[in-house]
Amino acid sequence: MITQPTDLFGEEKKINNKDLPLALRMRPQALSEFVGQPHILGKGKLLRRAIEADRLSSLILYGPAGTGKTSLAWCIANRTKAHYASVNATTSNVEELRRIIIAAKQRLINAGRKTILFIDEIHRFNKAQQDVLLPDIESGNPILIGATVHNPYFSIASPLVSRSLVCELKSLKDSEITTILNRCLQDKARGLGSRKIKIDKKVLAFLSKACEGDARRAINALEIAVLTTPKSKDGFVDFNLEVAAESIQKKAILYDRDEDGHYDTASAFIKSMRGSDPDAALYWMAKMLYAGEDPRFVARRVCILAAEDVGNADPLALVLANAALQISEFVGMPEARIPLAQAVIYVSCAPKSNASYLAIEKALSDIEKNKTQEVPDHLKDATYAGADKLGHGKGYKYAHDYEGHFVKQKYTRRAVRYYEPTEIGYEAKIKQRLEKLRKGGKE
Repeated sequence: MITQPTDLFGEEKKINNKDLPLALRMRPQALSEFVGQPHILGKGKLLRRAIEADRLSSLILYGPAGTGKTSLAWCIANRTKAHYASVNATTSNVEELRRIIIAAKQRLINAGRKTILFIDEIHRFNKAQQDVLLPDIESGNPILIGATVHNPYFSIASPLVSRSLVCELKSLKDSEITTILNRCLQDKARGLGSRKIKIDKKVLAFLSKACEGDARRAINALEIAVLTTPKSKDGFVDFNLEVAAESIQKKAILYDRDEDGHYDTASAFIKSMRGSDPDAALYWMAKMLYAGEDPRFVARRVCILAAEDVGNADPLALVLANAALQISEFVGMPEARIPLAQAVIYVSCAPKSNASYLAIEKALSDIEKNKTQEVPDHLKDATYAGADKLGHGKGYKYAHDYEGHFVKQKYTRRAVRYYEPTEIGYEAKIKQRLEKLRKGGKE
């Protein structure tokens, strides 16, 4: 049963679980049930120590929707045995805050019980409303737990922030969402465990990925799908990909990170860029990103192709691909799609040459199959005392001392030839220059 305060002094009434949304029924009742946020709730972390020692001061939780801010406040209240009062800053006012504060003082005097005041969307309180809280928050009753999706250092009055422990919650991982969904399906008392449901692991994986780290969104999709899908003749609800896609309003894409959907799509993406078809490359990239692929995976493929298949035909391709990789890591999705698209288009349209790739393959094959060459004496390190006695560096010609900054000399004991530049793009200029140098000419 869920309880909530109803009068001035927080007298509680019972609410039947079945009348509540699944997300509320499945709200964790203890820290042991809480999923995610190991960076603040892991063993030995400051917040966990403060909760377990019942020494928590006021707390501000900020992070994306559905990451557990309200649930964590509820767990803290249960752990500390404090009375729990909850308001939403969008509908609350100074009068309500004063009533709660008065009740908290009376409760502490009469029952020796502290009060936790949870304020959702606390950033929506104006300065006057926030100032009302300050004196009593400083005295430790009520204990404030504020929740916001905005950085509190920018959105909440500094005196309130300075009196609070500020913790950032991260978007939940796919695996953490899956754990939560499985609990909903297995729990017979609060969840859907008493219902007959057929659901595949792929469906749970899709829901976990499609909700983008928002547990509430995933649970709501699960609930509406189970409650609205007609039962089959055997009495089971067939919760398939089609139903899941409709419940979360996002198309289900056949794309498993460790199966054919992943590898086939990535292969088509790479081959489209190599084949100079930017539109096809964008299509396959869009499919991967829509399905929840890590944008860094996409960016790494672009970097590899820029070096392997464009190479020196257009050296700027690798520079742009690397820039897209770094920007993707910095800004994240959804904005990362834009620099990725720019890099994919550029690399796809660039002149192609795999001469650099073939060159390193030939060099590695030579090292593997033939006797390894010793470094010629005139190229050996001559910077240490005694090197000249060994003949190291003797006869080395410093290229910058010669006309055109080039002089012909041996750089391997046995002549090798790996790099064969093409006539394509900038590589044509490289080829022309190399041919001159190889003949001993000057630029």
